[in-house]
Amino acid sequence: MTSLPTWVNPFVAKAAEQTGTPGWLSELRQQALARFAAEGWPTSRLEAWRHTSLAIMEQKSYELAQSTAAADALVRACKNEEDGYWLTFVNGQFDADASTVMGTESGLRLASVAQLLRDESDTLEAIYGNVDMGSSPEALNLALAQDGAYVRVAQGVQIAKPIHLVYINTDTQSATFTRSFIALEAGAHATVVEHYLSTDDYAGLTNSVTRIWTDRDANLTHLKLQNQSEKSVHLAAVDAEQEQASHYESHSLSFGAQLARTGIETHFKGQQCHALLNGLYYVNDRRHVDHFTQIHHEQPNCTSHEYYRGVMADRGRGVFSGRIIVYEGADGTDAIQRSDSLLLSKLARADTKPELEIYADDVKCAHGATVGQLDKDSMFYLRSRGLSHEEAYDVLIYAFAAQVLERIQSESLRQRATKGIQNLLPGGKKIGEQI
Repeated sequence: MTSLPTWVNPFVAKAAEQTGTPGWLSELRQQALARFAAEGWPTSRLEAWRHTSLAIMEQKSYELAQSTAAADALVRACKNEEDGYWLTFVNGQFDADASTVMGTESGLRLASVAQLLRDESDTLEAIYGNVDMGSSPEALNLALAQDGAYVRVAQGVQIAKPIHLVYINTDTQSATFTRSFIALEAGAHATVVEHYLSTDDYAGLTNSVTRIWTDRDANLTHLKLQNQSEKSVHLAAVDAEQEQASHYESHSLSFGAQLARTGIETHFKGQQCHALLNGLYYVNDRRHVDHFTQIHHEQPNCTSHEYYRGVMADRGRGVFSGRIIVYEGADGTDAIQRSDSLLLSKLARADTKPELEIYADDVKCAHGATVGQLDKDSMFYLRSRGLSHEEAYDVLIYAFAAQVLERIQSESLRQRATKGIQNLLPGGKKIGEQI
């Protein structure tokens, strides 16, 4: 591929017209466009995309979002009267009326990226990213993103309420590109939740990048809930950097989209870092969901625990590829990686590839994967206790998913995740009463 898809041109023009665009960003965007034009969409010829080719994207076309009106019903359902701070983006643009950022705690700053680019672009220049990061969809994001969330927690501040970043799509065939930044200074603690929602008829493209920094002794819990229309395409990347003794928890839950891929990567820049990567995905019909993770043990005496579980029904296909790299000199590394897949039909498919790449001697590393079906003896036991076939079926699926949900320490966030999986099961609303 040596040229851009025709539909990209209006997005390029709109980005160029963005008010107050600094020179450094204009240059980055041009470099990123050149990279995407040269590489095109990833195909299965690339090892990192072996099980999730985006060649089909060459046949798709997307439009600029026209509507900026708030998606009131989706916003209300998402908030559900829950306390917290809320930054809401509708069709890729910050919606101040649907956000709650006033009266934030001392030491917490919440802003839209578009506002920062207009008023104080120097804040973003050093952290915005570069053209070589990630795969070509991330380069396209770098070229076209005009807005996103900016979250910064000052040194030693512990934010009591969760910070919710809500991304809603309502224009049927539109594409949105958001680029967000989360930074915790030394000793800071925070919980950030990213929600990706859409109307039922949304058949567009969501391309998002989230960049994360946790300074020394900082503690971040990051939950990503993807529940978009089953007609849409969702491409997301999360890139984290951790300084000494920092703690990063990533919980990624993918329940929607026709094609969804989330890449999660963290780099240990100091000793005694810890990362928990925890994920759950449900794939039915002919949908396709992919999680691609990389953990870079660049320093000694760090730990990482990684657990992903997928439930595949009908002709659904779930993919997990995880790579842990232990660099030379990273002695004392303790790393666990596990992937488990549950197939609910003969035509469902799971592809799993846990990897360890070790260049140090004094380490403790383990990885494994399982693919299986519902246990017939367990089904028989539950049926013998009076449950219908449907109820027993749902209980066993929920029990399989519960191990992932139990790792979410916040009760309110765990309930959100639980509701997500319950709503996908035929008798799911009764599960909570039975478990």
